Amino acid sequence: MHPFEDLNVPVGSIGIHWFGQSTFGLKHPDGTIIQVDPYYPSERPSKQFIHKHAPLDESTLKTDYVLLTHNHGDHTWIESLLRIDEAFPDVKYVGPFESIEAMIEAGLSTEKMTTVTAGDVGAMGAMSAHVVWAKPPDGLPEDKIAPPDVQHIGFVVELGPIRVYISGDPVNTFGDHPELLNPIRDLKPHIGFLTNHPNEGEFPYFEGSSKTAVALNLHAAVPAHYGCFVSRDYDPTEWASHFPDDGPRPLIIPYNQSVIYNGP
Repeated sequence: MHPFEDLNVPVGSIGIHWFGQSTFGLKHPDGTIIQVDPYYPSERPSKQFIHKHAPLDESTLKTDYVLLTHNHGDHTWIESLLRIDEAFPDVKYVGPFESIEAMIEAGLSTEKMTTVTAGDVGAMGAMSAHVVWAKPPDGLPEDKIAPPDVQHIGFVVELGPIRVYISGDPVNTFGDHPELLNPIRDLKPHIGFLTNHPNEGEFPYFEGSSKTAVALNLHAAVPAHYGCFVSRDYDPTEWASHFPDDGPRPLIIPYNQSVIYNGP
């Protein structure tokens, strides 16, 4: 049994585990576990990966649901999905069309899958995942940002009284666009997992990430999309330095560790 599965989560709280990159575990007090964008490649050349070994043996963590944000390799990693499915046949998947198609092509059962797009709500037992855009499908011509190659979505997940915003890979100028922010803010998330980078323009920069967190009225924000690839790593304390003193609160989860989030 993985330690996250054994983690005691009090009623009114949630468990969070960060596995590196954009891979998170979420645990409901009733024991239900969600994995977000599980990415555990078995081949890890040192020139590409920071860590020699994958942060998880998929067979050790009972997984009830998998959320997928888009069909890029580090977010819809078929190798890991096949191992999760083999170990836990009752697992169910929620994701955009392209990710679902990739899983079908790999031989996974369509009966376990729910295809979603922005505006949908994916039911997950006592929980639900509200779907929002990460990158608008038409791009942002006014910002000279082309349409994305595949659908990029995010989620606001309701786990009892706690609501978690999962950004996926948002467009660089995400924090400047009310049409992207408002549907998320209306769902009143408490904590957000935010993809960002100090200088890679595909994603929000540190300042833009802070701007997004403030605009969404988050209580806490967790940095994402680092701690995996040598070429895409960054210092989360530098990211945190861009947040105002009066909130939202930066929450840096150590690599491959769990925390309990109690809400505001």
